[in-house]
Formats: sequence, C-alpha cells, structure tokens
Amino acid sequence: MTSDSAVTRPDFPVRISIQLHPQHADYRQIRDAVLRAEDLGVDAVFNWDHFFPLTGEPDGKHFECWTMLGAWAEQTERVQIGALVTGVGYRNPDLLADMARTVDHISGGRLILGLGAGWFERDYDEYGYEFGTAGSRLRYLGESLPRIKSRLQALNPTPAGPLPWLIGGGGERKTLRLVAEHADIWHAYGDAETLAHKSRVLAEHCAAAGRDPRAIERSTGAASPQQADELADLGFSLFTLRFDGPEYDLSSLPAWLRWRDARNG
Repeated sequence: MTSDSAVTRPDFPVRISIQLHPQHADYRQIRDAVLRAEDLGVDAVFNWDHFFPLTGEPDGKHFECWTMLGAWAEQTERVQIGALVTGVGYRNPDLLADMARTVDHISGGRLILGLGAGWFERDYDEYGYEFGTAGSRLRYLGESLPRIKSRLQALNPTPAGPLPWLIGGGGERKTLRLVAEHADIWHAYGDAETLAHKSRVLAEHCAAAGRDPRAIERSTGAASPQQADELADLGFSLFTLRFDGPEYDLSSLPAWLRWRDARNG
C-alpha cells in the first residue's frame, strides 16, 4: 500500500466552484446566477448532464447540459465552465469531442471536460439509450476516452485551451484506474478518511500507469470551510458548492471565497 505522504498530495491553489442544478427554474434565472457567481469571484461554474430533475417534482422544469454550456461560454468572460459530469453513454464519443472543442472555442479556452459513466436510469430509458449495468457503463466510459482523445487531436482547429479532463467517481478498481490514466482532475465525495484512502488507491493506479499522482488536481464538496480545511490538508483543492433553483441563493459564497483567499495566502 502506498504511504499517505506528500508524494500523493498535489500542490494546486485552492479554488471554489459552484454547480447550478438546471432544474425547477426558468433559464433567465440560471443565466442570472451564472453572472452573479462570476461577479462574486468564483473560479468555475458547472451544471449537470441529466434530462430530468433529480430532486423535487420529477417532471418539473429542466434544461439540457451542452446547449446551456454553449450559452454560458458566450455570456461569461473569466470563469471556467463545464458539466459535473457528462454521461458518456448519451452521445457518440467523437461527437462529444467535437461539442467540447466547439464550446471550448466559444469560451476562449475555459472549458473543463467533465466525464463519467452515468447512473440515472430514467435519463437512459426515456431518451432511448441502453442503461445496462454499472459494469457495462464503466466499460463504455473506458472505451470512449481514447476515442475522445483521438478525435480532439484530429479536429481542425484543435481545442483553444488546455481543456482539462475531469473524471468523476470513486470506484477503486475501475474508475480510479481511468482517472490515473486519463484525468487532469479527479472529482469524488466522502469524508476525510474515505478520501484519504481513495487517494492512496489512486496513487497506486498512477504508479501502474507511469503517472505522478501530484499531476492530478483533486475535487470534492464540503459542508463548511472547516471541513474543507481538513480535505485541503489531504491535497483536495477544488471545492464545489451546489445550488438549486429557482432562487439560486448564493449568499454563502462570499464566506467561501474569503476562506479560499486566506488559504492561498
């Protein structure tokens, strides 16, 4: 087992991102929340890649992920944008690469390409995709990643920015292996003990893949800056706060941004 040492702890500045759940709101309310968040000084704004609300009225208002990201790319100037995360099973991987490249250019190189295996069965069933099993969805994710990479390299023009890849999930045998092989950012949830353990597992996969685990930025959520301090000490640096519509009350953000700035010195 890899030791829990500084070797496994990346050294990235602390950043604050938000995820705006695109449910139970009019689009103008979502657009307003994006602009307010950028004005406040957040580092990144995410939506999610689902077709129906995940909470509340199951047939309530909802909007599609990538069409929205194209609009965000035009309306913002500084923040990174992305999906937390894109379900690769909904789209041909080569098409997804082209979509991402296009949004990256619209934004001037500010896209984070969030990728995951998908999990919400209704998304698949009602839109005509095969849900399969957790194992088959992870296999498809693994098969899709090289295709996305190859298509991005073949497109003219290629992406405008660094286009970091974020892979979400904490499965120790498959998902963390894919993170080690492909991701620039790893996103997972859990308490400090859980995330410390998974970080050690990730370091083992990185060793097998010939990668330095310090090259992968680590992303999670936290209930308070105090909890985030503990996770930041483990090497997590991108903290995502989640907000629901229709109000998108961002009043907690200034305290988080002060914590970020103090943490970065």
